Amino acid sequence: MSKVLSHMTMSLDGYIAEPDGSIGELFEWYAAGDVAVDNPNETVRFAVDEASAAVLRDLTENVGALIAGRRLFDIADGWGDKHPAGSPVVVVTHHPPEDAAERWPTTTFVDGVAAAVERAKAIAGDKDVTIASANVTQQALALGLLDEVCVSLVPVLFGEGISYFSTIGGGHQLLEDPEVVQGRRALHLRYPVRH
Repeated sequence: MSKVLSHMTMSLDGYIAEPDGSIGELFEWYAAGDVAVDNPNETVRFAVDEASAAVLRDLTENVGALIAGRRLFDIADGWGDKHPAGSPVVVVTHHPPEDAAERWPTTTFVDGVAAAVERAKAIAGDKDVTIASANVTQQALALGLLDEVCVSLVPVLFGEGISYFSTIGGGHQLLEDPEVVQGRRALHLRYPVRH
């Protein structure tokens, strides 16, 4: 059965980026081993340890659509219209780029998180939808649209930055016990959301 999940790499103190949006040492785990994990974007290379390779494959091989926020989409320049997950991307934005259809023909731009999840589910079919945005994840949790929270927790403390879970509407959100995989330079955690 398909599900909607989020996945972000996070510092031990809860940040997914530095205040200026840079990632610092967060993605070191993507190059901390000698197991190559293929992806359709020739500009991105993953060489991780065996445990992280299994996690990464699981997170990417069953993805039918990926939801991103506009800020990440702009930072990544739309991944050249080939996200490393190998799936179409749905971007949440109030202002799509004027040249979107020409530059990113496989990317869909929608206004709002609920609309993004609905569109991504339609695109994904019976595959999973992954959210790769802290803000979109927070809104999806508040709307009851998220089934699982995935975190690749890395051994660095930022002290400040962009938080994975800065505000969650509706009070406490309970999660089930995590599935835990110890990788090199990352502890991978998967928490089903309690509905």
